[in-house]
Amino acid sequence: MLSAVTPAAVLFDLDGTYADTAADMGSALNALLACHGRAPLAAERIRPHVSSGARGLLKVGFDLTPDDAGYAELRAEYLDIYAADICCHTRPFDGMESLIRQLVDQGLDWGIVTNKPGWLTEPLLAAMNPLPAPACVVSGDTAARPKPHPDPLLHACALLDLEPARCWYVGDDARDILAGRAAGMATLAAGWGYLGIESHPRDWGADGLAEHPLAVLDWLTGDRPPTAPPSCPPRAA
Repeated sequence: MLSAVTPAAVLFDLDGTYADTAADMGSALNALLACHGRAPLAAERIRPHVSSGARGLLKVGFDLTPDDAGYAELRAEYLDIYAADICCHTRPFDGMESLIRQLVDQGLDWGIVTNKPGWLTEPLLAAMNPLPAPACVVSGDTAARPKPHPDPLLHACALLDLEPARCWYVGDDARDILAGRAAGMATLAAGWGYLGIESHPRDWGADGLAEHPLAVLDWLTGDRPPTAPPSCPPRAA
């Protein structure tokens, strides 16, 4: 169930939650495919895998996993291509900038917690220049372990000087919800995001499902569905 404690901050995953990065990440994948003599993939085939980062994209593009020979080299090649054109088409999702402004106007902090490595997160956010600026940014290599471990979210709480119960986390991947629950936060699944292909967001165990960024405000104010989505079990105490 959602915490009865008044939230003081809302934290967001980056790819597929705060920002629509699919076009740039997909372009980098297709450039890598071309370098290796392979045909490009359609955007709609790539998009569901973007929240899984290079791991998901190399799986759909090359059918490789981190345990396969050559994966590390191909991942490095992909990331170099992506970094060179990291913010050509990337933008905040429609409604996200309005949501952030309203959160800040209400006295709440906001932040980014992503598994994207810092050497990519920092230039991407610098290019996007979100205003108001996030109160904290935690990348995939900031804490000891990335999501689905709670470490990055707990690190964000420490930066904000807030207890986890006073923070909400919004993400478009099952690992986002797992991390938020493990950290002791209320969680919302971002129904506007990429969402992956392995499971439905209603089965992730989130406290709620927001279909649009501005719907997050409804959950914060209590003007929301009377119960969490039917398949969402209550969070552990």
